Amino acid sequence: MKCFNFNAIQNLDKIFRINLINSCSGFKSANLLGSISLEGVTNVAVFSSVTHLGSNPPTLGFILRPTTVPRNTYKNIKETGCFTINHIWEDIIDDAHHTSAKYPEDISEFDVTNLQEEYKGDFKAPFVKGAPVQMSMKFIEEIHVKSNDVLLIVAQIQELFINEELLEKDGLINLSRGNVVTINGLDTYAIPKFKKQLTYQRPKEIK
Repeated sequence: MKCFNFNAIQNLDKIFRINLINSCSGFKSANLLGSISLEGVTNVAVFSSVTHLGSNPPTLGFILRPTTVPRNTYKNIKETGCFTINHIWEDIIDDAHHTSAKYPEDISEFDVTNLQEEYKGDFKAPFVKGAPVQMSMKFIEEIHVKSNDVLLIVAQIQELFINEELLEKDGLINLSRGNVVTINGLDTYAIPKFKKQLTYQRPKEIK
């Protein structure tokens, strides 16, 4: 096997290092975060760091890189206290990836892609129309990770919308039925397939 120690990693070509470290953790979630500014300008951006933090209360988090440059999603979330999480599915991969382009804050990514806004009830932030799984989120806190100078954004699920054909009897969301994609590294997308669901494991009796 090829081995990269810490010093070797630090001395790698920048792009090679970014690709290597962004993919070594394994497949990541692929989501579009929808938000809106106080001025009413919508924003939608691809994130691959959304992760489960807890089920009671239902809490998710995502990582935000240093805010030394403008981060429209972060600004909108801090100003309004809300945003949406929308699973990316196969049909929108190209448009979803394009939201990673850095547009000025007065330009909505919805206007430069084929992604469509959708609103539910009185929730301010836009959902992505057609997403098989959609969540309205309430900002709770941010945690500064000093070692890497990144922020962990913590938020609670306010409403969870799921295409019914994805929902199993035990509560599992079978994402493969919705052609939900995953991200490998920074810019590579894959479609996972359901293999098997196993039971809760208990220790074996040792004789």
